Amino acid sequence: MTTSQEAQPDAPSKKMKPGRMLNIALRTAHIGVTSVLFGGHVLDVKKDQLLLWLYLTIATGAILAGIEAYPRWRWFYQGRGAGVLGKMALLCLILIPQLWAYRVPILVAVIVIASVGAHMPARYRYYSFVHGRVLDD
Repeated sequence: MTTSQEAQPDAPSKKMKPGRMLNIALRTAHIGVTSVLFGGHVLDVKKDQLLLWLYLTIATGAILAGIEAYPRWRWFYQGRGAGVLGKMALLCLILIPQLWAYRVPILVAVIVIASVGAHMPARYRYYSFVHGRVLDD
């Protein structure tokens, strides 16, 4: 055999687990519906056309939160869960008629929390507000 024809060791075959595939699919859907929601609000699309996207954003976020939290429910009182709960609370504020005018700044805050939360160090993501310390998974 020549050098170019030498047998290469086979890379280990790793199949993606169904739970991981579901998580990726839901995350992708969540990013998609959130993008439509944000763009619609920035472009001042009519409220009745945006409510479905708001509900889908909240629903996909809630499902993802459940997946992240299971089976260790402490996720909810760690920094990572608190950030998600904060984002969901902000999204629900948009449903209050008096706060509709503030929907774009509220959505910007949600995006900032999401970005910071996804990239903050583990000492903050895994910090437990109940225990007052970092909890390792």
